[in-house]
Amino acid sequence: MEKHLHIISFDVPYPANYGGVIDVFYKLKNLHKAGVKIILHCFEYDRSEQKELNKYCDKIYYYKRNTSFINQLSSIPFIIKSRDSQLLIANLLKDEYPILFEGLHTCYFLNDRRLTNRFKIYRESNIEHEYYAHLAKSEKNLVKKMYFLLEANKLRNFQKQLINADLMLVVSTADRDYLQSQFPTKGIEYLPSFHAFDKVKIKEGKGEYILYNGNLQVAENIKAVEYLIKMVFSKIKHPVIIAGLNPNTKIYNWIKSYPHLQIKANPSEAEMQTLIEEAHIHCLYTHQATGLKLKLLNVLYSGRFCICNEDMLTGTNLQQTCIVKNTAAEMAEAINNTFNKEFTIDLISFRKQSLLAFDNAAKTQQLINYL
Repeated sequence: MEKHLHIISFDVPYPANYGGVIDVFYKLKNLHKAGVKIILHCFEYDRSEQKELNKYCDKIYYYKRNTSFINQLSSIPFIIKSRDSQLLIANLLKDEYPILFEGLHTCYFLNDRRLTNRFKIYRESNIEHEYYAHLAKSEKNLVKKMYFLLEANKLRNFQKQLINADLMLVVSTADRDYLQSQFPTKGIEYLPSFHAFDKVKIKEGKGEYILYNGNLQVAENIKAVEYLIKMVFSKIKHPVIIAGLNPNTKIYNWIKSYPHLQIKANPSEAEMQTLIEEAHIHCLYTHQATGLKLKLLNVLYSGRFCICNEDMLTGTNLQQTCIVKNTAAEMAEAINNTFNKEFTIDLISFRKQSLLAFDNAAKTQQLINYL
């Protein structure tokens, strides 16, 4: 029998060049390959309609996100209220197919009585109120900090609506444990994020530089880069590349005194992939033990050594694949100790075994079984 599925995406999921949309896009692609007929609903704000998505979806509906100031005054979180669309609910009511809500952002209609008899899946990507509380801690602009704190409080209250989901699919075991404590009677399953890789593809031998990559306009990543530059990279002499989207002037100023550091701004997808594959060491750091960091998966599927802190790995069971160091001094020492080591066939084989739980084909079948 044909399987049909509505997927409500918080953003247009192409190009797949940042965390959340990577999971959505490669989920679409793999479900389509497995024969699922997808009806995609996505919200436009920074992105327009994308022909690439037509390859994987039976139907696509685009909705304008309402980002007017009045929506910020609502008791409903802004990221949810701004995705309230009567066209969306009308399109959902055209049939009886299951609905996958991608992130809390898309859950405005999760408790709508008209959907009472529908099979509703909530796809978790973060414990959103915790994520926004962390954003508030990282933010130095007072107005933005207040917005993040208010949104965190609203998100904590709205989370109660998840009782209306028939199934929750979470990206990390830590998030699964948290949601099970909040909703002990609900079905909550661990389904790691989908990603671009069908197989582990790592080069043997040795690279010539250390790499940090990430979206450099996100407060969390800016804070991580500042920490790494000032506390870790300033203490070593090996070449370091910092690569990512839209680095601000502060980041350029931080590296001025260190000739072994350089920035690669806005590399294309292909250029970023080459940087990842050619690097010898990937240095990743986060202050936020939330969700699953998809850049970590990219590094583990394509890159050699990975040095990171414990928070980067929370809920992944991937500690054995990385060199885990929690202080700046330990990180710098690990870089110096690792820079001249070869990445061997045995290390590649171990990485392959460690990543079996993240295989896209297996996750696709798991999701189809739920449907």
